Amino acid sequence: MTTKHLVDPELAPMLDMFPQFRLNREDLPQVRASLSQMNTQMAAMIPEFPSISVNERHVPGPQGAPDVRVLIYLPKHVSTPTPALLWIHGGGYVIGNAEQGDLQAKTIASTVGCAVVSVDYRLAPETPFPGPVEDCYAALKWLHTNASELGIDTTRIAIGGDSAGGGLAACLALLTRDRGEVPLVFQLLIYPMLDDRTVTTTEPHPYTGEYIWTAESNHFGWAALLGQEPGGAGISPYAAAARAEQLAGLPPAFIAVGTLDLFLEEDIEYARRLTRAGVPIELHVYPGAFHGFPMAPMAKVAQSFNNDYLNALTQAFSKN
Repeated sequence: MTTKHLVDPELAPMLDMFPQFRLNREDLPQVRASLSQMNTQMAAMIPEFPSISVNERHVPGPQGAPDVRVLIYLPKHVSTPTPALLWIHGGGYVIGNAEQGDLQAKTIASTVGCAVVSVDYRLAPETPFPGPVEDCYAALKWLHTNASELGIDTTRIAIGGDSAGGGLAACLALLTRDRGEVPLVFQLLIYPMLDDRTVTTTEPHPYTGEYIWTAESNHFGWAALLGQEPGGAGISPYAAAARAEQLAGLPPAFIAVGTLDLFLEEDIEYARRLTRAGVPIELHVYPGAFHGFPMAPMAKVAQSFNNDYLNALTQAFSKN
């Protein structure tokens, strides 16, 4: 069975352009190399953003771990202190780097008028949980501690990410709430990877996960992060945010997902639980959209998504 008849017609050409790949331990180095090459080619097509400065820093990592590399995007012509978004890239916890969100970071910084700090966290399976989320927390803690140097308003710090980065952002929101060291005003969760139990569900959704991010890739990504088979008992909510029993006290959230995305049901369920915990939530479900659909920027559904999340982030920062 195929779901191609359900795909938004403006998104369909993207499926012919995007390389299909299988994720497993043996092929992972080649997949990483291929995606790195593709990202390099795409970077050459990114327009100039003269109003945005980009700097690389290495900030203190978790105790006993290496420093964490971050890319800092600062708008040049806005009044300080500015709000800031800690951005966490996607890639199933096993691929990707801080550069792959370059266009998005520049777009956010220029449109919203905020700083963006993109985290180059360590990847699984070489670094399983809790390494990746602790790297993100270290970057967040550094951002908060050095806010005056960067011209950042400590009362307007948000976190966000896409796919596995969205999952890490949701976990980071839980971890930050529980440690009580950094106040957060918002979490931007773009088709977040939240629940390892999706791998083991006995009744998987029959119309999701055919494209870009499949059930097989999802199994590998979760197994790599957890260092064990997904879906079992005792998984930390700081590894899989959907495992959290208590969601009260989290910052307001924006969640976006497509109707054909493997993460559709886990994202809707997390949004439902957030509302039950009294957390302000804005949920968008985009018809005919599969995982990664914003990579087709000319499609109307992608443009709607861009407007929606940029408006939500702007509003979140304007309330403080």
